[in-house]
Amino acid sequence: MTDYKPSHTCGQLNEAFTRTPVTLSGWVHKRRDLGGLLFVDLRDRFGLTQLVFDPVSNPSLYDSAIKLRSEWVISVTGVVRPRAEGMHNTRMLTGAIEISVETLTVLSKAKTPPFSISDEMIDVNEELRLKYRYLDIRRGVIAKNLVLRHQVMHSLRNFLSDQNFIEISTPILGKSTPEGARDYLVPSRIYPGNFYALPQSPQIFKQLLMVSGMDRYFQIASCFRDEDLRSDRQPEFTQVDIEMSFAHPDDLMHMVETVMIKLFKDHKKLDISAPFLRMPYHDAVEYYGTDRPDLRFDMRFIRLDDIVKASTCSIFLSELEKGGCIKAFKVANGTTLSRKELERYTSFVEQFGLKGLSWIKRTQDGISSPIGKFFSPELLSQIFEKAQLEVGDILLIAAGNTISVNQGLDHLRRLLAKELNLIKSDTFSCLWVVDFPLMKWNEEHNRLESEHHPFTALHPDDRHLIDEDPLKVRAQAYDIVINGYEVGGGSQRIHESDLQEKIFTLLNLSSQEVEEKFGFFVNALQYGTPPHLGLALGLDRLIMLLSGTDNIRDVIAFPKTQKGSDLMMQAPAPVSSNQLQELAIRADFKEITWT
Repeated sequence: MTDYKPSHTCGQLNEAFTRTPVTLSGWVHKRRDLGGLLFVDLRDRFGLTQLVFDPVSNPSLYDSAIKLRSEWVISVTGVVRPRAEGMHNTRMLTGAIEISVETLTVLSKAKTPPFSISDEMIDVNEELRLKYRYLDIRRGVIAKNLVLRHQVMHSLRNFLSDQNFIEISTPILGKSTPEGARDYLVPSRIYPGNFYALPQSPQIFKQLLMVSGMDRYFQIASCFRDEDLRSDRQPEFTQVDIEMSFAHPDDLMHMVETVMIKLFKDHKKLDISAPFLRMPYHDAVEYYGTDRPDLRFDMRFIRLDDIVKASTCSIFLSELEKGGCIKAFKVANGTTLSRKELERYTSFVEQFGLKGLSWIKRTQDGISSPIGKFFSPELLSQIFEKAQLEVGDILLIAAGNTISVNQGLDHLRRLLAKELNLIKSDTFSCLWVVDFPLMKWNEEHNRLESEHHPFTALHPDDRHLIDEDPLKVRAQAYDIVINGYEVGGGSQRIHESDLQEKIFTLLNLSSQEVEEKFGFFVNALQYGTPPHLGLALGLDRLIMLLSGTDNIRDVIAFPKTQKGSDLMMQAPAPVSSNQLQELAIRADFKEITWT
């Protein structure tokens, strides 16, 4: 039997191993036939090593090697020797040596891959990459991200263990509870017509662990949400779940800042400073249009409502009469933006519900603007002062309902920062967004809803408002935001059973609904519950930031597409009628066309 167990990896050998006999195993990465000699780059996940086959010293071995093809799996024995003078490859860890091969065993042959494995620079359609994900991982970039993911998880486990947290696994099969997104449901065969739900998060379980006296818990948990997807979201994702008793938000924030500093130092070789900025939710939305602002660049919003009221701009005045707002932001040196570019930006914001985009350019000769005639010199002067608009700058202005204005300008601000190269590489802006509203009003169902979840504690200064005006009550909730991505979020939890009951009442949940959905949890709160709080870090987004990609699928081994499908396994897929019959389920199948 061939002994294919390697003595070394393909990224390990250097000149110190000269004349050492070795066994290497891996994939044929590249083959170069130079006539007199055959060179083969052998690859494993650690790197590449150059193999040399000499037709003079071993012609039969050379004849076998000449048949090798890309991605064949082979094992070789040989001796390490230095490369010839001037032939060192500084791009390879093993670039100073090569292996003079003595034996060759082909362990597995390969079909021609659907895309090049040996050249990572070749752009390959993502759908094809996902269909052949096992080959895509071989190309190196994804493998590197998976190694980083492992290292970060290892660091997190060590850090939290050192802080006296214990790792506890919570159930995957649970009960469907209202947590904001749609549940993935799992039918029960033993109890026909009843369903488990996959966890959107271990929220209730981790709070029950605090009731249990397990005062410091963590888990790297799999979570599932049946929601609309985007480039930084997956239907199944991983979060670092943390919960602790007898602590305050400041304690948790300080601990998270400490571990973030460590992760960026250890895995990105970058120093980030603490304490992180804390920004109230109201300010984030007012000045940046979002609760996850990217502060690596400027372009803060200003509100022009009061100035516009004194103008004759009927379009703006009409929006104000309907309860809308007028907001704008300055682009320094933005007068260079052409009319064609401004028209493109106008089309861009229209997808967020805005009817258009206005602008004012301040030039050496005065102003250039389609709305300038509606504003007196005095009003323009007020706008220049409020926006700090200098000669050469442009002010981009949006009018409409507040949600559309905020969304449109937020996305436009991010787009401009990217296109105008306003973001320095390897720059990271970390902040906490705090003081979220406890509740919001659902117009469609005409009732209050939790902004986060119904177990979030009230801000202590607003407790008196819960009966008078619950929409004015702030939550003791906090999100950590890095470069415009929500990387984690959490809150102080309600630990008093009477207050939890009041919140359920405000959410218009009947006693029967509370009993059906949360009866076990409400009951647990009555047996002595410590004050507790927690946070969940989105591991996938964190790795995405540390790896430098903007696509969350690049840091997950086998991700779903943006439509939630698995192109490799061709899932979701129908199941047999016998399986459905066992589960007492009838289904109308809609056939999926796989490309």
